[in-house]
Amino acid sequence: MKLRRALVLLTFNEIEALPKLFDRIPLSAADEVFAVDGGSQDGTVEYLQSKGVRVLGQPRRGRGCAFQVALDATSADVLCYYSPDGNEDPGDIPKVFAKLEEGGYDLVVASRMSQGAHNEEDEQVLRLRKWVNQAFTFLANALWNRGPYLTDTINGFRAVRADSLRRCDCRVDGFVIEYLMSIRMMKLGLRLGEIPTCEHPRLGGQSTAHSWPTGVEFTRHLIGEALLGRRVV
Repeated sequence: MKLRRALVLLTFNEIEALPKLFDRIPLSAADEVFAVDGGSQDGTVEYLQSKGVRVLGQPRRGRGCAFQVALDATSADVLCYYSPDGNEDPGDIPKVFAKLEEGGYDLVVASRMSQGAHNEEDEQVLRLRKWVNQAFTFLANALWNRGPYLTDTINGFRAVRADSLRRCDCRVDGFVIEYLMSIRMMKLGLRLGEIPTCEHPRLGGQSTAHSWPTGVEFTRHLIGEALLGRRVV
């Protein structure tokens, strides 16, 4: 049976990048396309609406809140979360959908760390963000993963089965949503996959994921999940 697909655009003040990128987003890869916006004040919402994209607001700021808004707003079987800021390659949207459906996966991540992938820091001598991401990923795999090693537990560019995501009960507002989702799917013994992706520089705007507070949040949730053992809640 064909799964119904939803493509979710996660936006917050993306007007610099959107006009450069929008025509490259394969909207036809999904049965439903909508955006969840974190309170843009730069014309992002108006731009998307002019392109016929439905835009949903958030009751609270935060990426995790946006994930939950999207999940609650659709009856699709599969959701692909995509941020149109230039970092993520829109050409990989059909690939993550296809990998999930053809392989029977519950989650497929567009990995910046796997063989054949490219991380934005790869040309730098000091790749601090990449190394920290890999450290968090190693700990998650070592503690909970019983399947093939997932090389990028943190990247938000991913496709997920809606029912599997609901089982994870990941009710957090911030940037830790993807990491928590990956951990809890490992705990539940769900099937995880990935495709290699190329991370590009942003086409505009500034990231709101500040390294130090984000790292503290990740550490706090990692410890909390370790204390829970293999339980999800």
